[in-house]
Amino acid sequence: MPIPTLTVIDHPLVQHKLTLLRRKETPTARFQEVMRELSQLMGYELTRDLPLEECPVETPLTSFDAPLLTGKKLCLVSIMRAGQGMLDGMRALLPSARIGHIGLYRDQETLTPVEYFFKVPEDIEERLVILLDPMLATGHTATAAVHRLREAGAVSIKLAILVAAPEGLRNFHDAHPDVPVYAAAVDSRLDENGYILPGLGDAGDRLYGTR
Repeated sequence: MPIPTLTVIDHPLVQHKLTLLRRKETPTARFQEVMRELSQLMGYELTRDLPLEECPVETPLTSFDAPLLTGKKLCLVSIMRAGQGMLDGMRALLPSARIGHIGLYRDQETLTPVEYFFKVPEDIEERLVILLDPMLATGHTATAAVHRLREAGAVSIKLAILVAAPEGLRNFHDAHPDVPVYAAAVDSRLDENGYILPGLGDAGDRLYGTR
């Protein structure tokens, strides 16, 4: 069943860099670099609908009205720890955005999220929130993160992920049908341990070289 709020970013550069992340022989330093580059590329699509206004500009030759962002407030929220790898790329593109962090890990027995940290800007209700997490497997972690953001007052939220499983997309959409999802790929399925196939392995472990 199609997910109406899903956008798959199929730009050739995005797909190329995702393949580099999938390769098991990609070393940690290169994995970090490529995730940062890929996230920055995805950021262009995520911010495509930011509002513009015409402002007077002096060029070396003349004056005219040129488009500038209207000052829409943004907040980048990383689901730790793997979301940090995406945060670096997004922040390079949006240096004035405020930063938030949600600490969630997936219980290996129940596959449900457990929260251990939450910190976002006080004025989050005034900001467009871009939630960052490389993998959407069961969807439970992203669902819990959006729930906490809404408890904190967030109104406008987008979810940016690299790889999604169909099961996770359905679960997330059932819980938050109004939250747009941007992904580089939708993979085949989850395995018996809740990992995405073909996926790219454990994004956190590969990002930080902990396995």
